[in-house]
Amino acid sequence: MRAFDYVRAGDTAEAVREAGGAETRFIAGGTNLLDLMKLEVMAPGKLVDINRLDLGGIEATGEGGLRIGALVTNSDLAADARVRRDWPVLSRALLAGASGQLRNKATTGGNLLQRTRCYYFYDRGEPCNKREPGSGCAAKDGMNRILAILGTSEHCIATHPSDMAVAMRALGARVEVEGQGSGREIALEDFYRLPGDTPHIETVLEPGELITAVILPPPAGGRQIYRKVRDRSSYAFALVSVAAVVAVENGRIAKAQLAFGGLGPMPWRDADVEDALVGETPSAALFDRAGDILLAEAKGYGGNDFKIPLTRRTLAAVLTQATEDDQ
Repeated sequence: MRAFDYVRAGDTAEAVREAGGAETRFIAGGTNLLDLMKLEVMAPGKLVDINRLDLGGIEATGEGGLRIGALVTNSDLAADARVRRDWPVLSRALLAGASGQLRNKATTGGNLLQRTRCYYFYDRGEPCNKREPGSGCAAKDGMNRILAILGTSEHCIATHPSDMAVAMRALGARVEVEGQGSGREIALEDFYRLPGDTPHIETVLEPGELITAVILPPPAGGRQIYRKVRDRSSYAFALVSVAAVVAVENGRIAKAQLAFGGLGPMPWRDADVEDALVGETPSAALFDRAGDILLAEAKGYGGNDFKIPLTRRTLAAVLTQATEDDQ
């Protein structure tokens, strides 16, 4: 691990002030950042410790939603009675991710910002445009079993690894950030960037901006499901995951909010898929059509070709479960 400066911030203003440089990173739980620093995949010149900041609460908002502080641990968020009752897809997604020990340390803000688990991103002996812009993408013709089939570019086919972010995308969450002199809210759908020709730029955050909270809208109701398909039942990232909020009224789908993990460089959501479902009578043919829309531009790279039929089957299974009469 390379040498770095360390600052322990006492409040948000100090944290933002100290983090103005491009080579500075915030640290809270550190469950991903410290591993990357040990491998010298990331080598920040300064770490700003934010663990003393007052960002650990979960509070009701005036509009009936929840404001989740950036330092709330994944364990505490998954166990919160309000989340389990009104936003259960989020609790289920959190419990599907990582081990109990990691959930006890990992934070809400850090979870959103975790880096890809692409093998080549971690291997400094291989080219990776995300790690070293302009060096190439070894994954396209290499080991790409876990990598993306949607939203890719010639420069990068990495996936975003978060389970929590997939559920938050389905729920329509917003990210609250604080910068020098001002703050803003960013819809989660606008928070992440597609790789294009700059895969090393993963979010719209400006240098020094700090995530302070995530805002959940009022309870979505309906049946909420999180299904994660992976190579083993624990300690594995999603090959395909689906977060679903679905309501059926008078025999027709009245609401369909769907987000997908393991498929793209960000938690994936496709409004055309949801529009095709709403107002329709649940059926196998309808669910197949939704899969067609979702996967219309999907592209496999050899080792991950199987994700295309797997996604189709997983989506159909989730929609069938969500619309069954006996639920």
